[in-house]
Amino acid sequence: MLPRALKIGLSARLMHNPPRELGFRNKTLQYLEQSIAHWIMAHGALVMMIPTISSNAEVSRRGISVRSYVRELDGLVLQGGADVSPRSYGKEPMRAEWAGDIVRDRYEMDLIHEFMAQGKPVLGICRGAQLLNVAFGGTLYQDIPTLRPEAIPHVDAELYDQLQHEIEFESDSRLAELYPGQFGGRVNSIHHQAVDRLGGDLVIDARSREDGIVEAIRWRGSGYAMGLQWHPEFHSADERLLDGSPIMLDFLETAARMRDASA
Repeated sequence: MLPRALKIGLSARLMHNPPRELGFRNKTLQYLEQSIAHWIMAHGALVMMIPTISSNAEVSRRGISVRSYVRELDGLVLQGGADVSPRSYGKEPMRAEWAGDIVRDRYEMDLIHEFMAQGKPVLGICRGAQLLNVAFGGTLYQDIPTLRPEAIPHVDAELYDQLQHEIEFESDSRLAELYPGQFGGRVNSIHHQAVDRLGGDLVIDARSREDGIVEAIRWRGSGYAMGLQWHPEFHSADERLLDGSPIMLDFLETAARMRDASA
């Protein structure tokens, strides 16, 4: 019998006030971005988007819980999107447009804690990496140009995923193990926030070569939690960019190993 395909949970993006022309007036949309789902699926896993579950939702926690959802899944990927709210790490927004989405923060932190409590791996992409740092007690730069004015541009509204720069792996990092013989690579850059104070039990796996901005973090505990500041799911169309397959394969192999160990 063939082994059961891995079931990977993908956190939802939230749209609290969709444009009227979409036809969902006064509703909240929960959705995924196609590229990240296809990146996971291309490596042989099934993708299940996880809807929010909260105390004031129509679906009561008595009917279904975060624990119940996580029990049925083998790993979690946190996709990109809106800013992390500074209030999630004890700060006030420096500007109104940096207030972020605290509703999504709470939902995704619940998922992070429950997946790790059940011994299942977590991979955070862009916003997901930042939130992973916050979930472990770290903080963020609310805006790189304001708080790190010496830094290179890390976001460009016109170029979007075509803005690129070089990263360097830390010598003892998991990324250095996954890319033997490479000291780093070229990645896209679509963020104006970044890791400031590192969360507890996290280590830095990669930095931006030109300005030292944190580009990858990893939990050093017995489980698996990794955050990447770039979007490897967007890399397949450009051979100059770092191949994301070793990262996804490492995540899925870990998920399979953890699943088998708990069987």
